[in-house]
Amino acid sequence: MEDRFYKLFGTKKPIIAMVHLGALPGSPLYNKEIGITGLIKEAKKDLEALQTAKFDAIMFGNENDRPYQLTVDTASTAAAAYIIGELKKDIQIPFGVDMLWDPIATIALGTATKANFVREIFTGTYSSDMGIWAPDAGKALRYRKNLGSEEMLLFFNISAEFAYSQDRRSLPDRARSVVFSSLPDAILVSGQITGEAASINDLISVKKALPNTPVLANTGVKHDTVTQVLTTADGCIVGSSLKEDGDTWKPVNPERAIEFMNIVNKFRT
Repeated sequence: MEDRFYKLFGTKKPIIAMVHLGALPGSPLYNKEIGITGLIKEAKKDLEALQTAKFDAIMFGNENDRPYQLTVDTASTAAAAYIIGELKKDIQIPFGVDMLWDPIATIALGTATKANFVREIFTGTYSSDMGIWAPDAGKALRYRKNLGSEEMLLFFNISAEFAYSQDRRSLPDRARSVVFSSLPDAILVSGQITGEAASINDLISVKKALPNTPVLANTGVKHDTVTQVLTTADGCIVGSSLKEDGDTWKPVNPERAIEFMNIVNKFRT
């Protein structure tokens, strides 16, 4: 598990930056005026800024497809595949994908685009903004195998955003159980919603329970907290903090992105 993870990223504390795709066809916020061409231009600009800042990896996600769905519209997944396909020639670092909140759509997108990894909620039962949420990790992993994509890493987010877990076990106990039963390549710990930090105590307790499994902070990592996060976690995923004014829905700010990696690199040296 660890070997696959560290072989991909080539560092013990990888930083994965988000490319938040604009609202896709099939979602209420899709802008027909700019169309797919406009979405590609926006994503390419963010991609260039993040690669210039020398992040270790990027991840494409459909955060703008609100209200979120537990089964993603096929048109949205197809559009995401097309956009990423148009950008493939420009991608110089490992990349992942996530179609919120659908493991099957995410694995399909990852396979179609030859992503190095995917992120999703693969396990658990939740009361959520989207209704009762009960993903099927067994189905998802079998789907990955049937598609011939076993080399694509699976990142399991075990503390779902926009939701309340119906599992009354402690987070570390859930994490240990998931690693035993569901074969993740990394475990992610999140805050309550996008852009909100995971509890440092949650990160500490999950990492203590999983000394031999990569554990990453999934949300809310900021310039002034990343050093503390990396003291405990094996890496992080960052999005909102890199945007204009730290606003999730705005474009990546190149200066903020460079500043973030300067802090990280100073910590890693």
